[in-house]
This record gives sequence, C-alpha cells and structure tokens, in this order.
Amino acid sequence: MITIIKADVNHAKLLSEIGKQTFIESHGMSAPESDITNYIHSKFTKNAFLAELSDKDTVFHILYYNNIAIGYSKIIFNVSQVNIPFKQVTKLERLYVLKEFHDLKLGKELFHYNVSLSKRNNQSGMWLNVWIENQRAFNFYKTMGFKIIGSFDFKISETHSNPNHQMLLTY
Repeated sequence: MITIIKADVNHAKLLSEIGKQTFIESHGMSAPESDITNYIHSKFTKNAFLAELSDKDTVFHILYYNNIAIGYSKIIFNVSQVNIPFKQVTKLERLYVLKEFHDLKLGKELFHYNVSLSKRNNQSGMWLNVWIENQRAFNFYKTMGFKIIGSFDFKISETHSNPNHQMLLTY
C-alpha cells in the first residue's frame, strides 16, 4: 500500500535522512568523496529542510510504502527559467526514492501526484535538471514526456560541477 503525504516542519529530520541516502545512491560517485560529503552536510541537514519547508511556494511530499518512508519530492511553483517561454511553471527539484525500492516503480506514483498538484495550481508545465550520467532518471523523465531544452552545470563544490540536462514537460 502506498501513501503520499504533504511534509511539514515535523518531517525535516526524516527528509534529511532520506535525502542524504538517496543523494549518495544516485550521485555518490559523481565527484570526489570529500566534495559529496561536504555537499550533503550543507544541503541535507534538518535546518536546511526547515528553511525550505517555510517557503510557501515550495512543497515537499513523502512517499510511504507499507508505512515505511521510502522517498520524497520537492516542487517549487512559479519558477521561471530562461529556456521556457512562460512564467507559470513548476520546478521539480527532487524526486527521490530509496534504491532498494526502485523496482516497485513507485516514483511514478509520486511523479504523477506532483504533476496533478502542479496543474491544480494553474501551472503550464514542469521543468527539472537531471544529471547526464544518471541514465535511469533521464530515461524515466523522457518516458514521462519531458524534452531536453538546455543544459546546466550542477555545482557540487567550488571545484566540481556535474553536467545536467534541463528538461521540460508542458501540459
């Protein structure tokens, strides 16, 4: 059984734990270990999530499978982007599912939930950045209808960035 709930400040620690693990699982080999460790310790802290959860345009949802938190999403409404000709567009900043649950294909459920929420908030589409070497994620988004619209260098540290595709799904 799956359940998707909207996260609030009481979930900051849980989001931090899932975020750290899923980031390591998907990006852990993308940069030197010290860069990954420093990135995680700055971006996936309880305090970082508390700050993000206080932004009214940022929405987190937690995905539960059999009452176990296995992933989460982060979307931000009305984030314009230079390669997108309209302003009312949602940024899908994170769609993370723990690796041991990938084969259940539950990320698709969480994704569709976010698209529906985006549409209900009068958004014209959804965009994201996906690491070029994360073929699994890239193929997932392509299957969901996203098209490449540009590129982006995702900064892990002062000395390391990962090349990303910018992708757009229009409704």
